[in-house]
Amino acid sequence: MQECYCRLAQLDDVAHVTTPRAYLFTMARNLAQRQRKHARVVRIEALAEAFDAEPESDQLSPERFAAARQELERVQAAISTLPERARRIFLMRRVEGLTQKEIAAAMGVSEAVVENDASRSLRAILKLITEPEPERERLSDGGAAHARSR
Repeated sequence: MQECYCRLAQLDDVAHVTTPRAYLFTMARNLAQRQRKHARVVRIEALAEAFDAEPESDQLSPERFAAARQELERVQAAISTLPERARRIFLMRRVEGLTQKEIAAAMGVSEAVVENDASRSLRAILKLITEPEPERERLSDGGAAHARSR
């Protein structure tokens, strides 16, 4: 919001703005898209939106599209490893955008439970998706081999 106000303040003249509310929302959306594009960590919604859009030559190259699809698959796989309650809380918070209070009321748990599950889930997902590929394979194969040797 502050960035929008700063950009509005830099304008020499606002006479061209016929619908201020629409202008502000368009500006905010454009700024959010630019920020999301340059962000290191991409939100799940941003990846899903990328798949809904047709790959255009100047916006999303086939290589970036494929990389984003692989990243989304990694995130979905990481989410699927969460316990049911934690997964529901994570999705309600991060994908649906509900507040802790709304989630707590909907699930019949305390806000502290929602906060703890959401933060644990985020840490677990980030750990899984930032682990290098060979490390994950070694851990999954090593764990199975270790279990067989017992």
